[in-house]
Amino acid sequence: MITVNLYYKGENGNAKAFVDEMESSGIAEKIRSVEGNLRYQYFQPLDDPETILLIDSWKDQAAIDKHHASPMMKAITELREKYDLHMSVERFISDEYKEDMKYIRN
Repeated sequence: MITVNLYYKGENGNAKAFVDEMESSGIAEKIRSVEGNLRYQYFQPLDDPETILLIDSWKDQAAIDKHHASPMMKAITELREKYDLHMSVERFISDEYKEDMKYIRN
């Protein structure tokens, strides 16, 4: 699994407005229904109302590549421009390391 954290930063509530339009337009739901998408969920840091975090997880790189080649990317890019958002990214690849599980309370 590959997880990409995208931080959308804007001004005057633009990052939140972007998310609202992604959801209301159905683009986010279409992405969630794409084969290989495991998670597509937005969060807002408590200490930064001008930033939105998208946690976007995919089965593998091929699924991400297919998503990036889809018509949805054009719509997403247009909305990013509309709301004048700037982005930073973190990328994580899951492993099978189980030792951390002893610190997790279920």
